[in-house]
Amino acid sequence: MTNGDYQMYWQEAMRQIREEVGENEFAFWFSQMEYIGATDTAIGLGFPSSFYRDMVKSRYKTRIENKLKTITGKAVSLFFEVMTHPPARTPPVSDTNNGVPRPVPDPNRVATASVPDTTRTPPVMPQIAAVKRPHSQLRGDYTFERYIIGENNNFAANAAKAISLNPGTTKYNPFLIYGGVGLGKTHLMQAIGNYIHRHNDRKIIYISAESFLNEFVDCIQKNSMPAFRNKYRFIDVLLIDDIQFLQDKAGIQNELFYIFNALYDTKKQIIFTCDRPVSELKQFSDRLRSRVGLGLTVDLQPPNYETRYAILKAKLQEHSVVIPEEVISLVAQSVATNIRDLEGALTTLVGYAELVGKPITITVARQQLKGVLASPAPVSTPHAPVELVIQAVSACFSFSPDELRGSKRSRKIVEARQIAMYLTKEITEYTNTEIGHIFGGREHSTVMHACQRVEEQLRSNPQLEAAIEKIKTDIARSVAE
Repeated sequence: MTNGDYQMYWQEAMRQIREEVGENEFAFWFSQMEYIGATDTAIGLGFPSSFYRDMVKSRYKTRIENKLKTITGKAVSLFFEVMTHPPARTPPVSDTNNGVPRPVPDPNRVATASVPDTTRTPPVMPQIAAVKRPHSQLRGDYTFERYIIGENNNFAANAAKAISLNPGTTKYNPFLIYGGVGLGKTHLMQAIGNYIHRHNDRKIIYISAESFLNEFVDCIQKNSMPAFRNKYRFIDVLLIDDIQFLQDKAGIQNELFYIFNALYDTKKQIIFTCDRPVSELKQFSDRLRSRVGLGLTVDLQPPNYETRYAILKAKLQEHSVVIPEEVISLVAQSVATNIRDLEGALTTLVGYAELVGKPITITVARQQLKGVLASPAPVSTPHAPVELVIQAVSACFSFSPDELRGSKRSRKIVEARQIAMYLTKEITEYTNTEIGHIFGGREHSTVMHACQRVEEQLRSNPQLEAAIEKIKTDIARSVAE
């Protein structure tokens, strides 16, 4: 079969595919693809860039080969090349290479490399001796090797590792990591991205939700939305940090919904982080919330003492400063809010030792970290204005604050506790999960039920409405004082 015969079959295959995929899709992906030559068993295709080459190869290679087999009655392989600008005159190309037929290129274009000779044993590709270049959007130190695992994050870390080994193909897609500030959400997300980048040839995008929104707005203003959509819909792994930032922003939520569908339907991995469960996001579209909840959701809790101690020991290995065990223990016991605060305390001590040149002792540590060591305990410990809410509700219903936070289940205490939860949700910025911790370590679903219950009663109970308004007044007066 001659090169001309294959070109005829190729044109027929393209005609049929155009009818199947439609004019818009065909024009976008196929219009810049060129037939550059053929052997008895292979066709070479040229592309203007590696992006087009890679995307057509991943999306359409099997389909094109099947179409050619149907038309020609034999298996035909495809080879993909990036084109360069042609010289003024294409030099003649021999139709044999030591007796082996080789593709005859189209004289109008020249590929950067000839179509491989399929009659020979494929060459062994050289191994890259150097470490793979870091991903431009990912922090190189955010890896699994540097992620300390404890009881607070064991499940999340194991799930992340499973996803890294088989991105997009597991039941953990999408993957949502949520938790408070400084608990390692971004580190774990980027560790997945870094592992995939090092071990696979995948196109990965990491972006914060704020930057994602800004890029979206910029593309609208520049009338370049097709480029925005193509950038995000034809990748292998999408990592979006802090999706709670997209609340109240219907336009970007709508666009993310369609991006999500395009990636999910083609088994591409999607990973989000958030500061709360997706069910607690306010003014977040129901259809996008349901999409995010399709896969696996994990939460990161503040690390326990053992994990905090291990984090400090691991961080110290990066420095030449020696810090006594008793100081490490003091910091691990005292800074229980989150990992970021823990690392900040250690940075302060290391900086003091390096700049002042004095050893770190317990006395020095207490002096340098007096603001940190005196800071409030974790978010689960109530503090103003939450304490004011609890005190006001306690005074109104004649229960002690400990009873409201406790485990007693009498009807009157439960009603008062539900009102306290409702007011905390109304007045403060705490999430349902955080409010649950404040009220005795209860689940976020318990807080949701309490708020819904109070809202239902307010519609038909004017006495309750008056009581809650009085409590709000008392709280406002206390804050003013």
